[in-house]
Amino acid sequence: MNAASSVWLITGCSTGFGRELVRALLHQGHSVVATARRPETLEEFVAHPGALVAELDVTKSPQVAEVVRQAEARFGRIDVLVNNAGYGYLAAIEEGEDEQVRAMFETNVFGLVAMTKAVLPGMRARRSGHIVNISSLGGLVGFPSSGYYNATKFAVEGLSEALSKECAALGIKVILVEPGPFRTDWAGRSLKTPQAAIADYADVAGARRAGIQANSGKQPGDPVRAVQAIITAVQAAEPPLHLVLGRPAFELASAKVKEFGDALERWRDVSLGADFPDAG
Repeated sequence: MNAASSVWLITGCSTGFGRELVRALLHQGHSVVATARRPETLEEFVAHPGALVAELDVTKSPQVAEVVRQAEARFGRIDVLVNNAGYGYLAAIEEGEDEQVRAMFETNVFGLVAMTKAVLPGMRARRSGHIVNISSLGGLVGFPSSGYYNATKFAVEGLSEALSKECAALGIKVILVEPGPFRTDWAGRSLKTPQAAIADYADVAGARRAGIQANSGKQPGDPVRAVQAIITAVQAAEPPLHLVLGRPAFELASAKVKEFGDALERWRDVSLGADFPDAG
């Protein structure tokens, strides 16, 4: 996609990446459908001629269908979907509360799927479009206390990679955005934690959870620069499937790739020896 004006539909715009993305895109002359569960949080955009503010809880199918209908009625098409709505829940695996875990999957995974399926028919008809899924470094690397959040983002990673291959011949691009720690509300008011911590995990999962919360607002990542990186990737002639954002994420992702490659080589003979001898 070139730098010409395009139509973006963004979920989760009340704070963080979503809100900064709306601001940047409107400033650059694009049209934006800005959504949030509480649309009153988007009051600053209501009067802008290039903006459509709409209520959207991605876990509610009627709202998903309605926001896509409104977007197409107002702007005629959706060029870019940004699946940004999501949140974190930090708990050791044993501490995890089923209701909280399932609720996070409903938003982070199934809500993303619902939005994607809702915009794909229009993109297929036009043979063009971009789907930008906000994943995380946590979709590439697992950490203590993040296991359930990791699971949602690992799911987004696998789904997006498959989608990119299914849609490549249809002119639809898929981008996975994988931020590290950024100064958003993710580790602040948006973060959920278990009601009952288990003492045996205090020095590992508990300590990491406390560190993340204490560092909220002090992370090295700048959301304003992050959204410019996302826009640059979408407008590239050949967008990346993976867009890692921030130095901590880049370094940890690089270490994961090296560790994985080293392990493959160490166990090469055992891996290859699992085939039938005549399998070639």
